[in-house]
Amino acid sequence: MYLKRVAAMGIAAVFLMGTLLTGCSKENTSQTSGGTEASGGKMTVEIVAKGFQHDFWQAVLKGTEKAAAEFGVTTNFVGPEGEGAIAAQVEQLNNAINKNPSAICLAALDTSAAIDSIANAQSKKIPIIGFDSGVPGAPEGAVAANAATDNYKAGELAAEKMYEAIKDKVTDPAETVRIGVVAQEANSESITQRTAGFAEKMSALIGEDKSSVEGHDKYSRKVEGAKVVIEIRIPTEVTDNAGKTEALTLLNKEDLIGIYGSNEFAAKCIINANEGMNKLGADKVIAVGFDSGALQLDAVKSGVFYGSVTQDPVSIGYNAVKLAVAAAKGEKVEDVDTGCQWYNAENMDSAEIAPCLYE
Repeated sequence: MYLKRVAAMGIAAVFLMGTLLTGCSKENTSQTSGGTEASGGKMTVEIVAKGFQHDFWQAVLKGTEKAAAEFGVTTNFVGPEGEGAIAAQVEQLNNAINKNPSAICLAALDTSAAIDSIANAQSKKIPIIGFDSGVPGAPEGAVAANAATDNYKAGELAAEKMYEAIKDKVTDPAETVRIGVVAQEANSESITQRTAGFAEKMSALIGEDKSSVEGHDKYSRKVEGAKVVIEIRIPTEVTDNAGKTEALTLLNKEDLIGIYGSNEFAAKCIINANEGMNKLGADKVIAVGFDSGALQLDAVKSGVFYGSVTQDPVSIGYNAVKLAVAAAKGEKVEDVDTGCQWYNAENMDSAEIAPCLYE
């Protein structure tokens, strides 16, 4: 592989959070079964998320409830108003610690703001499990394990699915063909992993000697004479207009056969750029996205997008609680890849996929 894979999960804002009443929470009161008692009574797991009412977090909640029922523990799920409510989340974390639970699951909005709280949990020997974006930058040993998406693999899945649709066009083409990538930025680990995973996998499927990765120094691997160009474009600022400009630059290229947006922001920019151009579709430029959101869901349902990759929030919640139970028992725990799902117009309403999608 020509680009070193980023192993650590980063701080990615992959989802747009909804709003809720401050301090809103839901408690699961599943009964404890044999072998799940902490010292002094019933095993409890406090879960502090980045939000609560948004569809994504409700799907995470569903996963935590599934695990609570399976393992016979009591869980309490809370989240602040949104990603800007850092102080509110720290207060919720402190409240959770004060309950002296068996374990805590935490998706930190700002690890530095929660350092004292994390240290307090450590002093009380309360194991912490990171989930979703986890607790990046936490002191060594503070977080027992993480339940999160392997974003590099998710990017690879997007490439594999697009390749199925464009294989004939990238197999020894007579003239140059182009695959475009719009990425929100080049710093967030989750987005860089999704971008790198896509570019590297697509290059491997086509043939590294037959494909050239261009457009941004972070990912560049130029191959002179290659007939397939993978062009990565990143806006100078994270605004709708800047992102749309990069998408328009790609859509205006006559040799473009495919385009990928590595998160909801990027996918939205591609959809908005296509408005009035009508260049995307099954017999046109194949578009693949990441995450969901109302605009992207409509694009997939209508066939404008070939399909998209979504994280599995139900799996995130389930595995966070599963790890918390094991850590509370003193068992050795390791990071869990909570997986991802491919969805298109055919399967997006299925029982397996629908809970993973949000508007």
